[in-house]
Amino acid sequence: MARVDLTVRGAGVFGLSVAWEAARRGAVVRVIEAVAVGAGSSGGVVGALSPHVPENWNVKKAFQLDSLLMAAGWWRAVEAASGLVSGYGRVGRLQPLVDQAAVELARARGEAAEVLWRGAAEWRVVPATGAAWEPVSPSGWLVEDNLSARLHPRMGCAALVAAIEGAGGEVVVGEAAEVGPVVWATGVAGLEALGLDLGRVVGGGVKGQAISLRYPAQGLPQLFVDGLHVVPHVDGTVAVGSTSEVVWDDLGVDHQVEALHARAVAALAVLAGAEVVERWAGVRPRAKTRAPLLGAWPGRAGHFVANGGFKIGFGMAPKVAEVMVDLVLEGRDMIPEGFRI
Repeated sequence: MARVDLTVRGAGVFGLSVAWEAARRGAVVRVIEAVAVGAGSSGGVVGALSPHVPENWNVKKAFQLDSLLMAAGWWRAVEAASGLVSGYGRVGRLQPLVDQAAVELARARGEAAEVLWRGAAEWRVVPATGAAWEPVSPSGWLVEDNLSARLHPRMGCAALVAAIEGAGGEVVVGEAAEVGPVVWATGVAGLEALGLDLGRVVGGGVKGQAISLRYPAQGLPQLFVDGLHVVPHVDGTVAVGSTSEVVWDDLGVDHQVEALHARAVAALAVLAGAEVVERWAGVRPRAKTRAPLLGAWPGRAGHFVANGGFKIGFGMAPKVAEVMVDLVLEGRDMIPEGFRI
């Protein structure tokens, strides 16, 4: 390449999103990935873009709301630039309510959402209908929100790569020279490196397992049942996940992924007999603060960090990309205090 304005280390969703945001503003970008695009948790199968509960509002929830609201236009631009489908869809979400106390709490949260979500989305309590694509609800009531979305993780990463390359950038798997400012978006390894450099623990990895089933539910809402995400994708699969394991013996799948399958079938009978397409396991980067770690790498001039997406990385990615490019290329620091290193 004749010119490079920015180097991004890591081709997961944070790294690729920062690179694309910079490219769409006219920068020439080089992404350097050590293993493969989406080699870490960004190459998983779930892709649930779900909001935090609309209560006890804080900076993290507000940041996530902004990102979810800008996601449709942002991913539409990625698809237009790449010519590929990302699998994004704001399909909403259904959650069962176990008893009358849960129903009343959900209604109170719906009232809060009217204010906190600024009229841009709804959280409401609706009666269960007994439809096939609906979780069993002991109370007979469900929470329905129309803010939740889904994205196919691998399709999304592939679309980002094509968009970056179409804008004159490059994605290198292997090694290449760093030119210009460097954004480190290297997942669990990056959190470990940052912690060693700073002399303190800033985060680590949490293993997750998920399963993908062949079932045509395109366009239907995702479900959240007893901590379980059930996410229909545009390719005719349904992802079910995920576990959260802070201790594990190996990185492969084990009996816990089969338990996910059994729980999904118990919650949604139509999935019984659906073909298992894939069983997935990976390690997700979680910052000690539980919020993304964004900003300048202390003591390393010209180096920056975008890490710690954990379970909400795809939902946070558009806003993370925006504030990181504001900082790195335009010198405007819009990073929330709770996200700083």
